[in-house]
Amino acid sequence: MSETTSTPQGSALVLFSGGQDSATCLAWALDHYARVETVGFDYGQRHAVELDARRVLLDRLPQLKPEWAGRLGKDHSVDIRGFGQIASSALTEDRAIEMDERGLPTSFVPGRNLVFLTYAAALADRRGIEVLIGGMCETDFSGYPDCRRDTLEALQAALNLGMARDFRIETPLMALTKAQTWALADRIGGTALIELILEDSHTCYLGERGARHAWGHGCGTCPACELRAAGWTEYAGSGA
Repeated sequence: MSETTSTPQGSALVLFSGGQDSATCLAWALDHYARVETVGFDYGQRHAVELDARRVLLDRLPQLKPEWAGRLGKDHSVDIRGFGQIASSALTEDRAIEMDERGLPTSFVPGRNLVFLTYAAALADRRGIEVLIGGMCETDFSGYPDCRRDTLEALQAALNLGMARDFRIETPLMALTKAQTWALADRIGGTALIELILEDSHTCYLGERGARHAWGHGCGTCPACELRAAGWTEYAGSGA
């Protein structure tokens, strides 16, 4: 059952990668806003299969609730592969995922969320949208400093100063564990949304689809798969 009881109003732009977190955020946005648009980024990621996953999800997710179909608006795709070449990491190059000298995983793409949200704000400015929604999470943030709420609050202030706007960056998953993210998806869209995320979203850093695990598709060994699998095990074991 939806967590929303009031009539959705306003508009939102969801940073939609095609992964579990962004799929959950998109469903959350469709329950909370009258008009929802999406934006995805091609930054040369090794797991570019997520760009295919997002198209499948955008087609199938609005079918889960009649009201969602009327709220989901235009999708935007942005090519920023030049940024991916500059901010090289284990997500853009064939490198091992390990800890670097700063104690950050080599899967960290420096400034990625800052760049994504800056592009999204410029787009939202032209589309008349006031809310930006991202799936950043401080609980399971894998060591990424641009997933922290204080980082996003600072960026929100800078965007509003620099664009003379009143944007609001919303992060529905910020304080949730992966198990709680599964539970949130369940509350929003029930079994149908859970099954859609399991089968059609893509989170694996290595772009591996392969066999379907209990928690979905993926290599099972990269940090993204490990977080997703552990969260699923906790969620499924809780009887939620």
